[in-house]
Amino acid sequence: MICGNNRVQRLKLSANPTKSGVRRVKGLIAFACVPGLMLLSAGIRPDPPSDGVPVFVDVTPASGIRFHHINGPADRKDYIFEAKGGGIGFFDYDNDGWLDVFAVQGATVETAGTERNQLSRLFRNNRDGTFTDVTETAGLTVRRWGMGVTFGDYNNDGWVDIYLTCLGPNVLYRNNGDGTFTDVTEQAGVGDPRWSTSAAFADYDQDGDLDLYVANYIDAGVDHLPEKSSACTYLGRVVMCGPRGLTGSRDALFRNEGDGTFSEVSQQTGAFDAEKYFGLSAVWSDLDNDGDLDLIVGKDATPNYLFENRGDGTFEDMGFLSGLAVNGDGIMQASMGIDVGDYNNDGLMDVFITHFASDYSTLYRNEGGLLFKDVTGEAGIQAAEWLLVAWSTRFFDVNHDGWKDILHVNGHVYPFLLYIDHREKYRQPPTLYLNRRDGTFIEVSSQAGPDFAVPAVSRGAAFGDYDNDGDYDMIVANLNESLRLYRNDRTDQGHWVMFRLQDSKTGCEPLGARVRVTAGGLSQIGEYRRAVGIYSASDPRVHFGLGPNTRIDEVVVTWLDGGTQTFTDVPADQHYLVDSKTGLREEEFAAP
Repeated sequence: MICGNNRVQRLKLSANPTKSGVRRVKGLIAFACVPGLMLLSAGIRPDPPSDGVPVFVDVTPASGIRFHHINGPADRKDYIFEAKGGGIGFFDYDNDGWLDVFAVQGATVETAGTERNQLSRLFRNNRDGTFTDVTETAGLTVRRWGMGVTFGDYNNDGWVDIYLTCLGPNVLYRNNGDGTFTDVTEQAGVGDPRWSTSAAFADYDQDGDLDLYVANYIDAGVDHLPEKSSACTYLGRVVMCGPRGLTGSRDALFRNEGDGTFSEVSQQTGAFDAEKYFGLSAVWSDLDNDGDLDLIVGKDATPNYLFENRGDGTFEDMGFLSGLAVNGDGIMQASMGIDVGDYNNDGLMDVFITHFASDYSTLYRNEGGLLFKDVTGEAGIQAAEWLLVAWSTRFFDVNHDGWKDILHVNGHVYPFLLYIDHREKYRQPPTLYLNRRDGTFIEVSSQAGPDFAVPAVSRGAAFGDYDNDGDYDMIVANLNESLRLYRNDRTDQGHWVMFRLQDSKTGCEPLGARVRVTAGGLSQIGEYRRAVGIYSASDPRVHFGLGPNTRIDEVVVTWLDGGTQTFTDVPADQHYLVDSKTGLREEEFAAP
């Protein structure tokens, strides 16, 4: 988010099937190991789609999820942290195969850290479309001004843990494997006391355990409030100040020591925010196809970072040289939400970053060689963005044609817009772009159902198949409002497949491992990833649309150690588990 008088600043560069059910096929499928990484074909480009836009149905009332977000006063924002936050996550905390929900709670200046500070909430999936609040019985009782959440099995015990980012300090909850959690923040050494926004786990040094990157924003909190100034205005109105004019707060990279503790290593590894830019989002991905994980960090009103992994435990910032630091005009943007995906099926991971009003959210095409080109205009999505304040986002195939589409949620930061007649609105509906398979997109938000069109002050959004029917649903956190759970009701006739990955060789959760599927002459890639967008974490299972193809010619899984597994003639319309030792088998989901 870029606030205050100057929303953009030019920078001179010195260099450089339906919901009826899931068909199942029993038994194991044999695999053969293939050495090395495999480059992917660009595939085929059929005619642009004309239908198949899903209807997103708000099922929150029937789901049993009751959660109202609190983040400062609802009708005014005196301080910038009152306009931030709203984290949400899908994850399977009890290993029953069904996604549960974690909703991050904020606070007010008066209640933060006190008994009046309401708790973030955990909702267990009842496997029948409903959820039960199990927060207290799970032991999730630390009261903080929460911002975001991420998940990862940091201690390799097979149970996913919770990391909660806050208006300092953060919280690490260890999953005990019995439905309860223990606050291990102090002993783990990851209780960053600063204002943290988004965080992401990944095994960047490939030593068999998950490390943690934490994006921090501004040096502010309830005990040191930002100064107010009449010089901070928007559309002629006095508003909260920031981020420009305030002091930034440096990010942190925590290396997992393998004994339940972490060490802060950002400076010694080179993943170092020397300028204390305003951090909002972070995503790990193998952007250069060299087998290790690179890191994109979204920075508000300042240049983004792209930390290239050198493969020896160190990084080099390639933000400007890659083209990701700024947009194609050399302008720094707001960089709220980030996702990475191969939207044009050329085997290279592209990048989409959401931004503030009077600007456009930016699509970067990966040109290879760690070079990215701003193709927002030629992709046809630039014009629709200018009135929106866009936040969490995701590449995923909504109509199952084999080509990734783009969805992002929106909501302004200045409540005074509720009371004036202006083109920019405080509450804004989400945006959905359908991939036309020729490098361009078409906005189809109006076709995604009446519930999708209801405006809100949205922030975080998580994506996942909570009902295990083969498509991605969505849950959205709304600032000072109730969250919304959207069920994806498909209208297309395409086929699909989804993969959960398990690395039994190392015991490490394989975040960043890659899956390639080839069907009907089209090759697609996806990565096993939790942290996307902003403040949020999604279903890590890798989903592919397959169009008319009922079988997959080839599936190749590339693990973080470089090893690969290949499976052939795989039936579509299934959830699969791929284990690094035992191969591929169909998932079985427990009944209610």
